[in-house]
Amino acid sequence: MARDTKDSGTSKGGGAPRKKRWWSQLIETYRLTAQADKKLAPVLIATFLVTFLVFLGIGFVLKSPIFWGILGVLFALPITMIIFGRRAQAAGYAQVEGQPGAAAAVLQAMRGSWFVTPAVAVTKNQDLVHRVVGRPGVILVAEGPPARAANLLANERKKTARFLPDTPITEISVGDGEGQVPLRKLQRKVMKLPRALKPAQVTDVRRRLEALTSSPLPIPKGPMPKGARMPRGPKA
Repeated sequence: MARDTKDSGTSKGGGAPRKKRWWSQLIETYRLTAQADKKLAPVLIATFLVTFLVFLGIGFVLKSPIFWGILGVLFALPITMIIFGRRAQAAGYAQVEGQPGAAAAVLQAMRGSWFVTPAVAVTKNQDLVHRVVGRPGVILVAEGPPARAANLLANERKKTARFLPDTPITEISVGDGEGQVPLRKLQRKVMKLPRALKPAQVTDVRRRLEALTSSPLPIPKGPMPKGARMPRGPKA
């Protein structure tokens, strides 16, 4: 009996799993977003109809309703997709915000050459430090109350600086306290850091840090709820 490769998700040759089609990913993202955002469908329908009707109204005024109606559809679709993307992003952050490991989930969703090591430092209070290596150098990202996060970052910075004395090290504390960066602004904050290293230097730094974290500490369970999907950031 032949094997059903569609259900197995693998190619006929038994190789790597098939990559999901874009429409399958879109449907899955919509399903997950709709579970958290009950107003999603009405908002998207209203966005499409309002945009379309504005163009159609212009068409009747100019006595070209068919042309402007088609134009309205062409404009309504991308505008609706933009609104959908923003609400999907907000729903993704809402699902993980406040949970241990949420910052790691956000960092790992960044596009581009970013190398994220979750939970390089963990305390009994579930305060965490994650490490990111990229063109800006080494970025240490802490989760926890401001005072505890500051101490944790200071200790991790000293340890990292001993291995990489000439590499820029940036500290970021995630949270809603004074001097902290809100989770939903974390990707933007990291992406906007000034570039200080060349790609070859990034590779060298990453390899040298592997010795520093040969066996990463376990991240607390449940950094992301079941089915949660973090939004992808812009490419570096």
